[in-house]
Amino acid sequence: MARDKKIIKSYGVVADQVMAMDEYMTALSDEELAGKTKEFKDRLAQGDTLDDLLVEAYAVVREAAFRKLGLKAYRVQLIGGIILHYGDVAEMRTGEGKTLTGLFPAYLNALSGLGVNIVTVNEYLSQRDSEINGMVYNFLGMTVGLNGRSLTKDKKREAYACDVTYTTNAELGFDYLRDNMVFDLAQKVQRGLNYAIIDEADSVLIDEARTPLIISGGRQNRANLYQAADAYAKTLSSEHDVDFDLESKQVYLTDSGVAKAQSYFSIKSLFDVNNTELFHLIMNALKANFVFKNGVEYTVRDNEIILIDQFTGRVMPGRAYSDGLQQALQAKEGVRIEEETQTVATITYQNFYRLYNKICGMTGTAKTEEEEFIKIYNTRVVVCPTNLPVIRDDQPDYTFATKHAALKKMVEDIRTINEVGRPILIGTTSVESSEQVARYLEKANLKFEMINAKNHAREADIIEKAGQLKSITLATNMAGRGTDIKLSKEVKELGGLFVFGVERNEARRIDNQLRGRAGRQGDPGTSRFYISMEDDLMVRFTVQKLRDRFVKILGEDFMQSKMFHRAITGAQKKLEGLNFDQRKNVLDYDNVLAQQREAIYAQRDNILEQKDLKVVIERFEYTTAFELLIEHSEVVRGEKTLNVKSLISSIEGKLVPDGSLTESMFTGKENRQIAKGIQEQMFKFYLARIDNVPEDVIYGMEKRTILQSLDRY
Repeated sequence: MARDKKIIKSYGVVADQVMAMDEYMTALSDEELAGKTKEFKDRLAQGDTLDDLLVEAYAVVREAAFRKLGLKAYRVQLIGGIILHYGDVAEMRTGEGKTLTGLFPAYLNALSGLGVNIVTVNEYLSQRDSEINGMVYNFLGMTVGLNGRSLTKDKKREAYACDVTYTTNAELGFDYLRDNMVFDLAQKVQRGLNYAIIDEADSVLIDEARTPLIISGGRQNRANLYQAADAYAKTLSSEHDVDFDLESKQVYLTDSGVAKAQSYFSIKSLFDVNNTELFHLIMNALKANFVFKNGVEYTVRDNEIILIDQFTGRVMPGRAYSDGLQQALQAKEGVRIEEETQTVATITYQNFYRLYNKICGMTGTAKTEEEEFIKIYNTRVVVCPTNLPVIRDDQPDYTFATKHAALKKMVEDIRTINEVGRPILIGTTSVESSEQVARYLEKANLKFEMINAKNHAREADIIEKAGQLKSITLATNMAGRGTDIKLSKEVKELGGLFVFGVERNEARRIDNQLRGRAGRQGDPGTSRFYISMEDDLMVRFTVQKLRDRFVKILGEDFMQSKMFHRAITGAQKKLEGLNFDQRKNVLDYDNVLAQQREAIYAQRDNILEQKDLKVVIERFEYTTAFELLIEHSEVVRGEKTLNVKSLISSIEGKLVPDGSLTESMFTGKENRQIAKGIQEQMFKFYLARIDNVPEDVIYGMEKRTILQSLDRY
């Protein structure tokens, strides 16, 4: 934190310089203020840097935002904007105005003409922010684009060509992969990856990093095999046939389970090399039936499996598990089993964002993950001061022996708080949990609004109204991120928003995010967590004996214990470490592919840019000729010898003209000379074959064939 204070002090001096220009900027006419954009671009062309322009450019944006939006950026927002310009993550509390903060570095960096991508977690936020901030950009002569999943290629290209482009993280990554599968440069939609400002950076760069982006192609359908493995898994006893590692959420067969598998599938040994595929199917069926829960990791909608984001509770249409797990879940739920997919293109978010010249981010909570930000993205996390002091009352946890006792007490307290008139937000860790809480609220005849993966369409609207008098809102823990809960004067006088946490989350920052929904911009507020020994976190990190003791000691009562609080924090730290290791493993695997992917993509671009592919074809022919020499070599009396007759007969009339190769051509020459001779004949043969075909047809055929070969192999 000492380092942060030093950075804030240094950037604070710059922010003061920006604010000192207020009088000068106010005196400018609209035309003069808008004309500053051309002036800045001219100065860049003459040798000035973006850093040289920062103070005056930020002062221009500050005045423009006031004229178009009625908002005058606070000093802390200017500091946040400076942090973003220098490529770090700004941790800004909820309600501190991250949307306005992002305006400053976006405008400054867009002056370079290389483009700025502003990345959000969903299309609603992209559209909202592009419409609000777009008024300022347009006033200053900047173009604004909005990229979305449903856009045509032409519309996407237009969006990316703008000075500032708003987009979701998934669409940005998939567009990159799709761009590297095109057969014509004109089909690409993105331009160079210059500067990305990532909203909710912890969600995008940390939480999403566990799942790589994958574009798949179809393969064979083995529905019957998945159904058989699922039917077998459903015969097993969770007590005798399978073992669980609750910490890592892994499941294994016991000796009893193995014996049942061998009997069920009529095989001698499950571990025989010939049964590798069957073993893989069984392990996926076990995960689907014993680890993955409907309403937690996925939900069933319209006869298909839709994945749920574990941190936001939002559904992720279009995303699927790979390696057969998606099909195992489909078999479990009795929905249509899709074809297995073969990965055509893949990249992790970590390696994708490393392709940018510069990235930065904003979020309410990231400091606990700073080590990962530094190691993976080379970005620091700098905590911004709040504009007004935080006066929220974060109360100690209420700890219960059972979930029933925790929810019963929580509903009693909700009724009491609701009668006073204070608005209430209840945060849960999963859809399953939110539906359980909903049943308790309904039983108590308490009216509430609910957001979860099954009811996400009205998310922003519900969250915006969550600060109204006597409102009760039930939401999965990260729902509504990016939407502020605003309070009336009457609600503030009553004590502000009361946040109830149903259980602790896997990561401390998610708990902090939930608490941070209350107490924005110096508002009053309260937060309290109701946890039980039956919560997932407790079950994973405590033994059954300890949980049984709590039932005897507490019954339906609760306790507040600093020691217990430390134990939970320790469990969260351990889980954060496990999740980091998982993300690191995903990255390590992708790093193996990264150099190959970059080399292939560079080669693809080179081919797309070539107006004549004959040189490329000659290179490929030379490589093929060399491989033919290896293929037709054999060991004779301990020495490797080329079988010339075999080689000539295999390619004559197919790759080279009849009679063009003679055995004498191979005598006394090195392999590279022989390969060159074969290649020359191959090229002659090729030219003769295409002699009467129009040049544009040949060019298109050559390009597609070469690119398809690259993509396939």
